[in-house]
Amino acid sequence: MEKYEVNEKTLAVIGVNDNLSKVMEDVNDYFIGDSSFSVMERSCEYFGSTYSGRTIGSRKMLGINYKVPIIVEEANDLIFFPLSEVDNPKCVWVSLRWFDRVEEEYGKTYIYLKNGKKIPTKISKYSIENQVLRSSKLNYILNNRKKSLK
Repeated sequence: MEKYEVNEKTLAVIGVNDNLSKVMEDVNDYFIGDSSFSVMERSCEYFGSTYSGRTIGSRKMLGINYKVPIIVEEANDLIFFPLSEVDNPKCVWVSLRWFDRVEEEYGKTYIYLKNGKKIPTKISKYSIENQVLRSSKLNYILNNRKKSLK
């Protein structure tokens, strides 16, 4: 089976179990035989770093230690944030670039993406909004540092 790395078309990587994830892209959704963590780990390596290195960098930039968003690839601002602990087999990773809004409807929480797709989740609206704020701050810091290099 072919291995998957996140890219500009990746909306989210949704963990199903230790050996299965649903990948949502702008047009297609499909299942791959890997955990969501393995996809994120391999994606960091594909773009020249390690997951551990990306996490340490984000922790230092944001001053946080829990549910840390990561910069998978900095040139194209590929930033993903987890909705739960990353070692949870059902962890969902959402692309900041594709995030639109989060809504609570009839006792359920939905993440709406910029292309109209939505992800149902049991995570609270407050928790998701907090993850988006952290990711946005990470993106802001990253872009300011890129500008200072020019």
